[in-house]
Amino acid sequence: MRPELILWDWNGTLLNDVELCVDALNRLLQEYGYPQRYDRDRYRAIFGFPIEEYYIRAGFDFSKHSFAELAERYMEVYVPASAACPLADGAIDALEAFKAAGLRQVILSASKLDTLHSQTDERGVTGYFDRLLGLGDIYAKSKVEVGLAYLQEEGFDPDKAVMIGDSVHDFEVAQALGVHCVLQCGGHQPPEKLRETGAPVVAGLREAAKLILA
Repeated sequence: MRPELILWDWNGTLLNDVELCVDALNRLLQEYGYPQRYDRDRYRAIFGFPIEEYYIRAGFDFSKHSFAELAERYMEVYVPASAACPLADGAIDALEAFKAAGLRQVILSASKLDTLHSQTDERGVTGYFDRLLGLGDIYAKSKVEVGLAYLQEEGFDPDKAVMIGDSVHDFEVAQALGVHCVLQCGGHQPPEKLRETGAPVVAGLREAAKLILA
C-alpha cells in the first residue's frame, strides 16, 4: 500500500551535516580541555539519542561543565557553519519523486524550528514541505510529541505514513507514532546499528524513494 505522508528527518537525512558535527564535537572537546578527538567512523559509532548520553560517550564530564552549557556552545559553533552544509546526495531526486506521486511531505526534526526554517530556506527546498515540525529549544529531547500532535491535528492514518531517517532514534519515533520507517545509512549512525531495529535499511535517499514508491 502506497503511503500518503512522508515524515522526513532533517539532520543527517536530507541535510548532509555529519562532517560538520564531527568538527563541532572535536572543537568542543578542544575548547573544554579534553584530549580525545573523533573521526567520522568513531563519531558514528558513539552518536545517538538522548544527546546527553552521546555527550557522556564522547567523554564529557558534566560535573565540570553542565550539559546545558556544552549544548549551547555546540550550537554556537554548529549553526553558523551549517550554512555551508549541502543537501544529502539524492535529496532533490527523492523530494521530486514523492511530489510527483502526490504524497504530502513534512519535516519532523529535533532541530529548533527557527534553525530548521532558515536551513530549508537557504537550500531552496521549503516549498516541498507541507509543514516544518521542530522543537522549541536547543536540547533536542524528542520529536514524538510534535509528531503525534501533527498526525492528530491533520487526521492522518499513521499506517499511511512513512518516516525516513538516519538513526535508531528515528525508528523509535516512528514506532511511537505508529508509522512505517525506512532508514538510510549515509547519516549519523552506521548501517549495522540501524539494521538492529529490523526496519528496512537502504544506501541512500534515491533507494528510500524507490522502496517506498514500489
